[in-house]
Amino acid sequence: MKILLLEDDIILSEIIEEYLCELECEVVSVYNGEEAQKVAYEEKFDLLLLDVNVPEIDGFTFLRSLRSVQNNTPAIFITSLDSAKDVENGFTCGGDDYLKKPFDLLELKVRIDNLKKRFGIEQSRIVKIDDRKSYDYCDRSIVEEENRFHLSKKEAEILEYFLKNPHRVLSFEEILNNVWSYEDTPTHATLRTYIKNLRKRLANDSITNIKGIGYRFH
Repeated sequence: MKILLLEDDIILSEIIEEYLCELECEVVSVYNGEEAQKVAYEEKFDLLLLDVNVPEIDGFTFLRSLRSVQNNTPAIFITSLDSAKDVENGFTCGGDDYLKKPFDLLELKVRIDNLKKRFGIEQSRIVKIDDRKSYDYCDRSIVEEENRFHLSKKEAEILEYFLKNPHRVLSFEEILNNVWSYEDTPTHATLRTYIKNLRKRLANDSITNIKGIGYRFH
């Protein structure tokens, strides 16, 4: 999994990064909120680990800005702020977990594993779509009996986002903001083309168009 780590304590950042790399995670470390915002707009991550009291833009404000553009990447705050009000602020601005410093690295792993289960991060390699079809994360293919239909990178990323959010109405903007990086966000027409291609490989009613809003995946 790919993790964005925002931590201005260089020694602690190196300790966390080394530990996560041992768990076979890819870690991008940044040391202030402005840098974190730039990287988050340029790349896609599976998880955010965010300190709060960092230079430029604090962790709460940074995550709030991401949530305002419907970036729903799971986030854990790792901070020395330990009052009940701080915890409330963390969840109010869009955090999914809150870990108070100092913490044991094993506890960090347990909390990451919990979010992986909740959000379907690195799901087991084959996921059932319906009675006839499955999706294989390893090679980005839809499997039906003995046949495999390989998807393009973007088609696979859209389908994977649908699989993480079944039965929800997903707006055009939410899909675009969570599948594309900000510098190359396409038009709604481009998204519709990808959806059309996916429908050719899925049951006709798997992806429902919600007129003027977006799509729902069944």
